[in-house]
Amino acid sequence: MKLDVIKLDGGKGGSIELPDAIFGIEEIRGDILQRVVTWQLAKRRSGNHKIQVRNEVSRTSKKMYKQKGTGGARHGSRRAAQFVGGAKAHGPVVRSHAFDLPKKVRALALRHALSSKAKDGSLIVVDNVALKDAKTAALREQLGKIGVTHALVIAGAEVDNNFKLAARNIPNVDVLPNAGLNVYDVLRRRTLVLTKDAVAAIQARFQPEEAA
Repeated sequence: MKLDVIKLDGGKGGSIELPDAIFGIEEIRGDILQRVVTWQLAKRRSGNHKIQVRNEVSRTSKKMYKQKGTGGARHGSRRAAQFVGGAKAHGPVVRSHAFDLPKKVRALALRHALSSKAKDGSLIVVDNVALKDAKTAALREQLGKIGVTHALVIAGAEVDNNFKLAARNIPNVDVLPNAGLNVYDVLRRRTLVLTKDAVAAIQARFQPEEAA
């Protein structure tokens, strides 16, 4: 697959060949994408929800009344779950929501996510994203000229500091280095913007898989 490379100022930067094994998958597997997005979001959950169990409730543990002769049910501590102010039964406790997902499934989902952007015409390759000045208004204007208003930008091995500072106040524009490329962030933004360095890093990332 051949794609034109553009510059941030809208000029032409040549063209680049994108491997079909990564960017040219025709049949996009939504089920695999869903599995990986669920896996990512589960890992992000803090899991700090917590209820008070009986030994944590600040109420007396003295027996409410004598065992027999009252005509009522037998009860002990007022900390029991059936009483107002008592503990909660079978409620949530602090835990991790993360679960395992095979590496091959995660890699396959990333290739399908990249291919889905290329298939929809929502993939843009830019020469680089280095800026002389960290000016948000100027960058917003440049991005608007090339049709980037709701995008994920993969900026290379390291994000140019001026670009990072200028882009952080632009709504709906996320900037990540190569190492931050992931399925969820690719899918949540309308456009995917890759630098030429990012494309090379993606190819290197999947090269062992392609050789196998």
